Amino acid sequence: MRYALGVEYDGSDFNGWQRLEKAGAPVHTPSVQSALEAALSSVADAPVATVCAGRTDAGVHGQCQVVHFDSDAPRAPRGWVLGVTAQLPPSVCVRWCQPVAEDFHARFSARARRYRYVLLNRQVRPALGRQLLAWERLPLDAEAMHRAAQALLGEQDFSAFRTVHCQARHPMRELQSITVTRQGEQVIVQVQANAFLHHMVRNIVGSLLLVGRGEQPERWIGQLLAGRDRTLAGPTAPAQGLVFVGPLYAPQWGLPDEVTLQQGGPGPGVSAGSARRGACDPS
Repeated sequence: MRYALGVEYDGSDFNGWQRLEKAGAPVHTPSVQSALEAALSSVADAPVATVCAGRTDAGVHGQCQVVHFDSDAPRAPRGWVLGVTAQLPPSVCVRWCQPVAEDFHARFSARARRYRYVLLNRQVRPALGRQLLAWERLPLDAEAMHRAAQALLGEQDFSAFRTVHCQARHPMRELQSITVTRQGEQVIVQVQANAFLHHMVRNIVGSLLLVGRGEQPERWIGQLLAGRDRTLAGPTAPAQGLVFVGPLYAPQWGLPDEVTLQQGGPGPGVSAGSARRGACDPS
Protein backbone atom coordinates (compact mmCIF):
# COMPACT_ATOMS: atom_id res chain seq x y z
CA MET A 1 0.00 0.00 0.00
CA ARG A 2 1.18 3.51 -0.75
CA TYR A 3 0.95 6.27 1.85
CA ALA A 4 1.51 10.03 1.76
CA LEU A 5 2.92 11.89 4.77
CA GLY A 6 3.03 15.57 5.71
CA VAL A 7 6.37 16.14 7.45
CA GLU A 8 7.46 19.19 9.44
CA TYR A 9 11.10 19.81 10.34
CA ASP A 10 13.62 22.29 11.66
CA GLY A 11 16.53 21.94 9.27
CA SER A 12 19.11 23.60 11.54
CA ASP A 13 20.83 20.37 12.59
CA PHE A 14 20.56 18.53 9.26
CA ASN A 15 22.70 18.47 6.16
CA GLY A 16 19.56 18.96 4.08
CA TRP A 17 16.72 16.60 3.20
CA GLN A 18 18.54 14.06 1.08
CA ARG A 19 20.20 10.90 2.36
CA LEU A 20 23.75 10.99 1.02
CA GLU A 21 25.47 8.00 -0.55
CA LYS A 22 28.95 7.45 -1.91
CA ALA A 23 29.75 4.48 -4.15
CA GLY A 24 26.51 2.82 -3.07
CA ALA A 25 27.16 3.16 0.68
CA PRO A 26 25.41 5.67 2.94
CA VAL A 27 27.39 8.67 4.13
CA HIS A 28 26.91 9.19 7.85
CA THR A 29 25.86 12.83 7.89
CA PRO A 30 22.50 13.77 9.40
CA SER A 31 19.68 14.21 6.90
CA VAL A 32 15.94 14.51 7.35
CA GLN A 33 15.37 11.63 4.94
CA SER A 34 17.64 9.28 6.91
CA ALA A 35 15.94 10.12 10.19
CA LEU A 36 12.47 9.65 8.68
CA GLU A 37 13.32 6.37 6.95
CA ALA A 38 14.85 4.95 10.13
CA ALA A 39 11.67 5.81 12.05
CA LEU A 40 9.38 4.41 9.34
CA SER A 41 11.43 1.21 9.11
CA SER A 42 11.18 0.74 12.87
CA VAL A 43 7.40 1.10 12.85
CA ALA A 44 7.02 -1.11 9.75
CA ASP A 45 9.53 -3.66 11.07
CA ALA A 46 10.99 -3.69 7.55
CA PRO A 47 13.13 -1.35 5.42
CA VAL A 48 11.19 1.65 4.08
CA ALA A 49 12.36 4.08 1.39
CA THR A 50 10.81 7.51 0.85
CA VAL A 51 10.38 10.00 -2.00
CA CYS A 52 9.82 13.69 -1.20
CA ALA A 53 8.16 16.53 -3.10
CA GLY A 54 11.25 18.74 -3.12
CA ARG A 55 14.70 18.39 -1.61
CA THR A 56 15.85 21.14 0.75
CA ASP A 57 19.41 22.26 1.46
CA ALA A 58 21.33 22.24 4.73
CA GLY A 59 19.69 24.52 7.30
CA VAL A 60 16.44 24.96 5.32
CA HIS A 61 13.21 24.10 7.13
CA GLY A 62 10.05 22.28 6.05
CA GLN A 63 6.53 23.32 7.05
CA CYS A 64 4.73 20.55 5.17
CA GLN A 65 7.09 18.44 3.11
CA VAL A 66 5.08 15.73 1.36
CA VAL A 67 6.56 12.24 1.20
CA HIS A 68 5.32 8.94 -0.17
CA PHE A 69 6.35 5.43 0.78
CA ASP A 70 5.15 1.86 0.24
CA SER A 71 4.53 -0.66 3.00
CA ASP A 72 2.46 -3.80 3.61
CA ALA A 73 2.69 -3.39 7.40
CA PRO A 74 -0.79 -3.48 9.01
CA ARG A 75 -0.77 0.05 10.41
CA ALA A 76 -3.58 2.61 10.48
CA PRO A 77 -2.72 6.20 9.42
CA ARG A 78 -2.90 7.32 13.05
CA GLY A 79 -0.47 4.56 13.95
CA TRP A 80 2.02 5.78 11.35
CA VAL A 81 1.72 9.38 12.57
CA LEU A 82 2.15 8.64 16.27
CA GLY A 83 4.56 5.72 15.95
CA VAL A 84 6.92 7.41 13.50
CA THR A 85 6.90 10.75 15.34
CA ALA A 86 7.79 8.94 18.57
CA GLN A 87 10.91 7.57 16.83
CA LEU A 88 12.00 10.91 15.35
CA PRO A 89 14.23 13.57 16.92
CA PRO A 90 12.41 16.57 18.43
CA SER A 91 13.15 18.66 15.31
CA VAL A 92 11.02 16.43 13.03
CA CYS A 93 7.39 15.27 13.20
CA VAL A 94 4.79 13.65 10.98
CA ARG A 95 1.71 15.88 10.83
CA TRP A 96 -0.60 13.58 8.89
CA CYS A 97 -0.68 10.32 6.97
CA GLN A 98 -3.16 8.91 4.51
CA PRO A 99 -3.36 6.11 1.94
CA VAL A 100 -3.04 7.22 -1.69
CA ALA A 101 -3.41 5.63 -5.10
CA GLU A 102 -0.52 3.50 -6.32
CA ASP A 103 0.25 5.99 -9.09
CA PHE A 104 0.63 8.94 -6.70
CA HIS A 105 4.20 10.27 -6.67
CA ALA A 106 5.22 12.93 -4.14
CA ARG A 107 7.56 14.60 -6.64
CA PHE A 108 6.11 13.94 -10.08
CA SER A 109 2.48 14.50 -9.08
CA ALA A 110 3.18 17.93 -7.56
CA ARG A 111 1.86 20.82 -9.65
CA ALA A 112 3.62 23.59 -7.72
CA ARG A 113 5.97 24.24 -4.81
CA ARG A 114 6.04 27.11 -2.33
CA TYR A 115 8.75 28.75 -0.24
CA ARG A 116 8.77 31.52 2.36
CA TYR A 117 11.81 33.59 3.32
CA VAL A 118 11.68 35.73 6.47
CA LEU A 119 14.06 38.58 7.23
CA LEU A 120 14.22 40.32 10.58
CA ASN A 121 14.86 43.93 9.59
CA ARG A 122 16.17 45.83 12.59
CA GLN A 123 19.51 47.04 13.96
CA VAL A 124 19.90 44.24 16.51
CA ARG A 125 20.24 40.54 15.64
CA PRO A 126 17.52 38.15 16.84
CA ALA A 127 17.74 36.07 20.01
CA LEU A 128 14.33 34.36 19.93
CA GLY A 129 13.43 32.36 16.83
CA ARG A 130 16.83 32.97 15.28
CA GLN A 131 16.91 29.54 13.58
CA LEU A 132 13.88 30.58 11.49
CA LEU A 133 14.98 34.12 10.62
CA ALA A 134 17.65 35.78 8.55
CA TRP A 135 18.79 39.20 9.78
CA GLU A 136 19.25 42.45 7.88
CA ARG A 137 20.26 45.50 9.95
CA LEU A 138 19.96 48.12 7.17
CA PRO A 139 16.46 49.50 6.47
CA LEU A 140 14.66 47.72 3.63
CA ASP A 141 12.06 49.11 1.24
CA ALA A 142 9.75 46.09 0.97
CA GLU A 143 7.49 47.78 -1.57
CA ALA A 144 10.41 48.41 -3.92
CA MET A 145 11.52 44.79 -3.50
CA HIS A 146 8.01 43.60 -4.36
CA ARG A 147 7.79 45.75 -7.48
CA ALA A 148 11.22 44.60 -8.64
CA ALA A 149 10.37 40.94 -8.09
CA GLN A 150 7.44 41.03 -10.51
CA ALA A 151 9.92 40.98 -13.42
CA LEU A 152 10.58 37.33 -12.53
CA LEU A 153 7.04 36.08 -13.17
CA GLY A 154 6.31 33.60 -15.91
CA GLU A 155 8.34 30.88 -17.58
CA GLN A 156 11.90 32.18 -17.64
CA ASP A 157 15.55 31.19 -17.85
CA PHE A 158 16.74 31.58 -14.23
CA SER A 159 20.47 31.08 -14.91
CA ALA A 160 21.21 34.35 -13.07
CA PHE A 161 19.80 32.84 -9.87
CA ARG A 162 21.19 29.32 -10.21
CA THR A 163 24.14 27.99 -8.21
CA VAL A 164 27.09 26.61 -10.18
CA HIS A 165 26.49 23.29 -8.38
CA CYS A 166 22.95 22.96 -9.72
CA GLN A 167 22.41 19.61 -11.46
CA ALA A 168 19.12 20.49 -13.16
CA ARG A 169 18.93 19.60 -16.84
CA HIS A 170 17.90 23.13 -17.85
CA PRO A 171 17.39 26.55 -16.19
CA MET A 172 13.77 27.10 -17.28
CA ARG A 173 11.23 27.44 -14.48
CA GLU A 174 7.77 28.97 -14.25
CA LEU A 175 7.47 31.43 -11.38
CA GLN A 176 3.75 31.61 -10.63
CA SER A 177 3.75 34.22 -7.87
CA ILE A 178 6.18 36.22 -5.75
CA THR A 179 5.31 38.75 -3.06
CA VAL A 180 7.38 40.85 -0.67
CA THR A 181 5.54 42.29 2.32
CA ARG A 182 6.44 43.92 5.61
CA GLN A 183 4.88 42.83 8.91
CA GLY A 184 6.37 45.00 11.62
CA GLU A 185 10.09 44.27 11.80
CA GLN A 186 9.82 41.32 9.42
CA VAL A 187 10.12 41.40 5.63
CA ILE A 188 8.56 38.26 4.13
CA VAL A 189 9.20 36.93 0.64
CA GLN A 190 6.74 34.28 -0.58
CA VAL A 191 7.40 32.41 -3.82
CA GLN A 192 5.49 29.78 -5.80
CA ALA A 193 6.74 27.99 -8.93
CA ASN A 194 6.32 24.72 -10.76
CA ALA A 195 9.81 23.82 -9.46
CA PHE A 196 13.00 25.54 -8.31
CA LEU A 197 16.67 25.44 -9.22
CA HIS A 198 19.33 24.83 -6.60
CA HIS A 199 19.58 27.95 -4.37
CA MET A 200 17.15 29.78 -6.65
CA VAL A 201 15.03 31.32 -3.88
CA ARG A 202 18.02 32.31 -1.75
CA ASN A 203 19.74 33.87 -4.77
CA ILE A 204 16.61 35.84 -5.66
CA VAL A 205 16.32 37.10 -2.08
CA GLY A 206 20.00 38.04 -2.03
CA SER A 207 19.50 40.20 -5.12
CA LEU A 208 16.25 41.73 -3.86
CA LEU A 209 18.10 42.80 -0.71
CA LEU A 210 20.28 45.11 -2.82
CA VAL A 211 17.13 46.72 -4.20
CA GLY A 212 15.62 46.99 -0.72
CA ARG A 213 18.71 48.78 0.58
CA GLY A 214 18.64 51.21 -2.34
CA GLU A 215 21.95 49.95 -3.75
CA GLN A 216 20.32 48.90 -7.04
CA PRO A 217 17.27 50.24 -8.93
CA GLU A 218 14.11 48.17 -9.25
CA ARG A 219 14.71 47.49 -12.95
CA TRP A 220 18.00 45.74 -12.07
CA ILE A 221 16.23 42.45 -11.21
CA GLY A 222 14.77 42.22 -14.71
CA GLN A 223 18.17 43.05 -16.17
CA LEU A 224 19.80 40.27 -14.17
CA LEU A 225 17.20 37.80 -15.38
CA ALA A 226 17.75 38.80 -19.00
CA GLY A 227 21.56 38.71 -18.64
CA ARG A 228 21.59 35.12 -17.30
CA ASP A 229 24.89 35.74 -15.50
CA ARG A 230 25.03 34.51 -11.90
CA THR A 231 28.24 36.44 -11.20
CA LEU A 232 26.40 39.77 -11.61
CA ALA A 233 23.59 38.96 -9.17
CA GLY A 234 23.51 39.44 -5.42
CA PRO A 235 24.94 37.02 -2.84
CA THR A 236 23.12 33.88 -1.71
CA ALA A 237 20.91 34.70 1.29
CA PRO A 238 21.45 32.59 4.45
CA ALA A 239 19.65 29.25 4.73
CA GLN A 240 18.00 29.77 8.11
CA GLY A 241 15.43 32.25 6.82
CA LEU A 242 14.03 29.80 4.26
CA VAL A 243 11.05 27.48 4.81
CA PHE A 244 9.69 25.01 2.27
CA VAL A 245 6.00 25.72 2.82
CA GLY A 246 5.04 22.67 0.78
CA PRO A 247 3.92 21.39 -2.62
CA LEU A 248 0.49 21.60 -4.21
CA TYR A 249 -1.40 18.69 -5.84
CA ALA A 250 -4.50 18.29 -7.94
CA PRO A 251 -7.71 17.65 -5.94
CA GLN A 252 -8.00 14.13 -7.41
CA TRP A 253 -5.42 12.85 -4.90
CA GLY A 254 -7.62 13.74 -1.93
CA LEU A 255 -4.81 15.19 0.18
CA PRO A 256 -5.30 17.76 2.97
CA ASP A 257 -6.34 21.26 1.92
CA GLU A 258 -2.96 22.81 2.74
CA VAL A 259 -1.32 20.85 -0.11
CA THR A 260 -4.24 20.81 -2.56
CA LEU A 261 -4.71 23.28 -5.39
CA GLN A 262 -7.74 25.47 -5.00
CA GLN A 263 -10.09 26.11 -7.91
CA GLY A 264 -8.18 27.92 -10.64
CA GLY A 265 -4.98 25.93 -10.31
CA PRO A 266 -1.39 27.05 -9.67
CA GLY A 267 -1.39 30.04 -11.99
CA PRO A 268 -1.77 31.18 -15.59
CA GLY A 269 -0.13 29.04 -18.19
CA VAL A 270 0.76 26.17 -15.86
CA SER A 271 0.09 22.64 -17.02
CA ALA A 272 0.68 19.27 -15.43
CA GLY A 273 3.38 18.73 -18.02
CA SER A 274 5.29 21.88 -17.14
CA ALA A 275 5.15 20.99 -13.45
CA ARG A 276 6.39 17.49 -14.17
CA ARG A 277 9.30 18.64 -16.34
CA GLY A 278 10.82 20.57 -13.47
CA ALA A 279 9.88 18.15 -10.74
CA CYS A 280 13.12 16.17 -10.59
CA ASP A 281 15.34 19.15 -9.90
CA PRO A 282 16.54 19.99 -6.38
CA SER A 283 15.10 23.10 -4.75
